[in-house]
Amino acid sequence: MESRNETRFPEFLLLGFSEELELQALIFGLFLSMYLITVCGNLLIILAVSSDSHLHTPMYFFLSNLSFVDICFSSTTIPKMLRNIQTQSKVITYAGCILQVYFYIFFAGFEDFLLTVMAYDRFVAICHPLHYTVLMNPRLCGLLVLVSWFMSALYSLLQSLMVLQLSFCTNLEIPQFFCELKQVVQLACSDTSLNDTVTYFAAVLLAGGPLAGILCSYSKIFFSIRGISSAKGKYKAFSTCASHLSVVSLFYCTSLGVYLSSATTHSSHSSGTASVMYSVVTPMLNPFIYSLGNRDIKRALKSFFEMVAIKGIIVPGLKR
Repeated sequence: MESRNETRFPEFLLLGFSEELELQALIFGLFLSMYLITVCGNLLIILAVSSDSHLHTPMYFFLSNLSFVDICFSSTTIPKMLRNIQTQSKVITYAGCILQVYFYIFFAGFEDFLLTVMAYDRFVAICHPLHYTVLMNPRLCGLLVLVSWFMSALYSLLQSLMVLQLSFCTNLEIPQFFCELKQVVQLACSDTSLNDTVTYFAAVLLAGGPLAGILCSYSKIFFSIRGISSAKGKYKAFSTCASHLSVVSLFYCTSLGVYLSSATTHSSHSSGTASVMYSVVTPMLNPFIYSLGNRDIKRALKSFFEMVAIKGIIVPGLKR
């Protein structure tokens, strides 16, 4: 019988995308640019919403939370990858890997729940406009966000604790740029059947449930919009949902791509590309989707930059 050198506290190797120095420099610049765009874009959304009193509504409250989560989601994986490229090291510690697994699941799950809450907000706004301010009161909005945080934290804690119970052998190479849950579990020497069962069950419950809620909300929104007599009214109602629908489509299409690529192929290249689309590109595009076609966000950003410019002129004048 072949002996296996098992350990409870190993070090993992994140293989990333390429070992060629020229390509690593290109990858470093590309991911650094995408990360900075993600942070700056989502931070501008948060500043625009917080600085403009006209945007202190449930829709923009949820949007600012989504922007905050996108910043955190990208920060879970990209800085470590950039540091590894810069130091020419692929190592991530056992504790660091578990933390990545925890926060990656946590922020992905929270975004999933938050998109469902935003769909419900659009449903109330379009289907019950006269009762919108009563139904979507600040207390309910805060409670919905709090429940989303709690559910995400509970699930990510469960998965992380289950990974902590596993023992690992000597081959600890992860064909990804971060510690992805399924890749880490596959490296274990101990029995992982319970981990797989919980993961599949959670995929149905925690991903299928919110998706069903979103589809249900938009089916009712669709029938409500059909009942509007004027074309202008239909366009106005649909325009309030267009950005959210685009973000939902991008989120679920890329997450489905990650799942299918890991389930149907063993190619690390295709799996890595799908993960980049899900964890890097999607958070980067979200602020553009919400700001480009949104007059309120554009107006708030314009006012914010004008205020910053005025303060920048006045403060140096006072110093002189």
